[in-house]
Amino acid sequence: MDFISNTLPSILQLVFALAFLIILHEIGHFVSARLMKIEIEEFGIGFPPRLATLFEAGGTKYTLNLLPLGGFVRPKGENDPEIPHSLAAASPWKRIIFFFAGPTMNLIAGVIIYAVIFMQIGMPILDQVQIFDVAPNSPAESVGLLSGDLIETINGIPVDSRDMLRENIYTNLGQEISITYERDGQIYEVFLIPRENPPENEGAIGISMTNPREPINALNALRMGGVAVYTQTIDLITIPGRIIRGTASPDEGRLLGYKGIFDLYQNVREVDTGSGIPAGINTLGFFGTITVSLGLLNLLPIPVLDGGRILFTIPEIIFKRRIPPAYENFINLIGFALLMIIVLYINLQDFINPIQLP
Repeated sequence: MDFISNTLPSILQLVFALAFLIILHEIGHFVSARLMKIEIEEFGIGFPPRLATLFEAGGTKYTLNLLPLGGFVRPKGENDPEIPHSLAAASPWKRIIFFFAGPTMNLIAGVIIYAVIFMQIGMPILDQVQIFDVAPNSPAESVGLLSGDLIETINGIPVDSRDMLRENIYTNLGQEISITYERDGQIYEVFLIPRENPPENEGAIGISMTNPREPINALNALRMGGVAVYTQTIDLITIPGRIIRGTASPDEGRLLGYKGIFDLYQNVREVDTGSGIPAGINTLGFFGTITVSLGLLNLLPIPVLDGGRILFTIPEIIFKRRIPPAYENFINLIGFALLMIIVLYINLQDFINPIQLP
C-alpha cells in the first residue's frame, strides 16, 4: 500500500515530467523542420509500438505510442538525399539548424524555469553572505550565530563572497577568528575557533551559507535565468578536468540512470518540504538542471545524438563534399549500439553502487 500511495505517484510524476522535457526537445526539431520546408512524416508522443494515430495534418501523422518516456519526430528521407523535401536533401546549414533546434529548446526551457525560480525567491546579492543554517553543537551555535545573520567581516576583512569567507575560515583552522555580523540592523562581533576535523557533512564552524535576495522583475529574471544556464553549462563542460585535477569528486560527474534520477527526485521533494523557501522551488530547480543537461548531452559529438549528426555535416560545409549516407548510417548504427551499452551500464550502477544522497 505504501508503494501505491507514495512511491507510484512520484514515479508517474517524474516519468511525465521527463517525457514533457523530451517532447519539448522534439518540438524544437519539428518547428525548425516546418520553417525550413523539411517534411515530417510522424510526430510521436511516447515511443513505439504505436497505440493510435491521433490525427493527420500537413502530411504529418500525430501518434500516441505505448512507452511514455518522451517522444520523437520522423523526418522524411532522413538518410536519403534523393527524396525531395527530405532532411537528407536539405542544405547542410538547414540540417545543422534542425539538429541544434532540439537541444536549444531544452536550454530555452532551462532559462524559463530558472527565471520562474528567481521571480519566486528573488535575485541573489552575490557580494553579501548570509547564514542559511547553523549546525547543532557547532562553534557557530556556541557563540549565538543564527540563520539569517548577515556576515560583515572576518578578522576585520570585509566579506564580499561565500568563497572569500570559506577561504578565510579554512586558512585559520584551530585558530581563533573574529566575525562581525548584522542582525535586525545591529552589528555584533563574536570570536570562535574553526574545527580541524568537523563532523561529516558539516563545515569548520558549522554554518551553511547563502546570499540575501532582493525582488526582481521579469526581464532581469530572464537574464539571470540565462546566467544560471550558462553557469551550469560551464560546470558540466569543465567537470572532467576538475575531477582529473582533484578539485571535484568523481560522484559530481557521475551520470545517473532512471533509478538514480528517481532517488535524487525523491530527495529533492523531501528537501522541498522543509527548506525554508517557497514550496516546489527545489523540485523546479531539479527539472531545470535536467532539461539543461538533456540539451547539453544531446550536443555531445557522439554518433546518433544531435551533436554527432552535426559533426557529420560540418565536413560538407568545409570541403563541399558529403560523407556517403551509407557510411554515416553504419557509424550511427555502431554508435547506437555503444550508446545502449553505456546506458545499460549506467542504469546497472544505480543498483550496484547507488548514489550517495546528502
